[in-house]
Amino acid sequence: MTDPFPSYAALRENEPVMFDAEIGYYVVSRYEDIKATFDNWKVFSSENAQAPVRARGAAATQIMNDGGFTAYSGLSARIPPEHTRMRAIVQKEFTPRRYKKLEPTIRENTARLLQQMLSHADARGDFLKDVAVDIPTITILGLLGVGPEMVSTYKKWSDSRAAMTWGDLSDDEQIPHAHNLVDYWTECLRLVANAHEQLAAGDNGDNLVFDLVQAQSSGSEISDHEIASVCYSLLFAGHETTTTLISNTIRELLTHPAEWQKLIDDPSRIPAAIDETLRFSPSIVGWRRKALVDTEIGGVPIAAGSNILLLMGSANRDPGTFDEPETFDINRVNARNHLSFGFGIHYCLGNLLAKMQDKIVVEETLKAAPGLRLVDADNIVFGDNLSFRAPTSVPVTWGAKK
Repeated sequence: MTDPFPSYAALRENEPVMFDAEIGYYVVSRYEDIKATFDNWKVFSSENAQAPVRARGAAATQIMNDGGFTAYSGLSARIPPEHTRMRAIVQKEFTPRRYKKLEPTIRENTARLLQQMLSHADARGDFLKDVAVDIPTITILGLLGVGPEMVSTYKKWSDSRAAMTWGDLSDDEQIPHAHNLVDYWTECLRLVANAHEQLAAGDNGDNLVFDLVQAQSSGSEISDHEIASVCYSLLFAGHETTTTLISNTIRELLTHPAEWQKLIDDPSRIPAAIDETLRFSPSIVGWRRKALVDTEIGGVPIAAGSNILLLMGSANRDPGTFDEPETFDINRVNARNHLSFGFGIHYCLGNLLAKMQDKIVVEETLKAAPGLRLVDADNIVFGDNLSFRAPTSVPVTWGAKK
């Protein structure tokens, strides 16, 4: 994951639809093939999108069964008509009004975290840990009606979900994560139960969980289990990938000082820089689908029941779609054609919230630390994971150049 892009280029050139026996997936690397697969949900189901890459061991399975763990995907692994029904209800709550209400708090938290980092006596920090982790986590917790004091706990649970779903853990390594997932799911059920209590008491809970429970009471067809599953998915999807987006935006801009300078000169170009980051260095580089019938991708026969890994990180650098794709260029006119949020009926519901948070962080960083620089940029590493390309740190400095 630290530098998969040469391998992506080789796949696109030599074997754009390749069966990888090690993971048991057909790996698809060209833009048009990936976009068409995302768009054809009747043939390529999302039902395996949240399935563990490695089967759960007996001990972890027992822990989760005993703990009543029955969580399921919020939306990304559901298929129509269930997906259509639920998305229509949930999407009504992702409104511009809600985003606008969140914006002052996001900006205030960003400024506070930046000042804390910039107060370090040695003029060094880790942008990932000092800023990027907390911003989206606090935002999502606020959306769910949870206080910021729970940030570290929810982050621990989220890390366990990533490890258990997309990692390659031994049976023994799975055990502590299984306990965390039971606690995580229990908390999601508690949030729904609490919202019901608020509604019965006539209280107005100004958060997404309350709004979904209220919609349910008004006749919307969504169950308590489904609302809890939305919470379970939203916490992870809403903060993990946004933390990485913020980290990668700052990292790429500082890696390319001329592009950073363009934003210092003209901050109105920040949205374009974010789209180019999403293309060039997305949080999610691979997502999964399952063939429901005998079919083909790019002329390669795919048998019914086959698992498919769509490399969006490769699609975003396909020279058939993007000119000079290996160049990070915030002036790129078609950067928004990236597939980092997916495509089709499962297009990321929270994309605008993620981009808004990233925009605020870049704006506030340009104000507070325009002279920010990366430390040892060539040695930044990324976690080992099938789908997520996340740096483990983004070391920065704002001290005098030596």
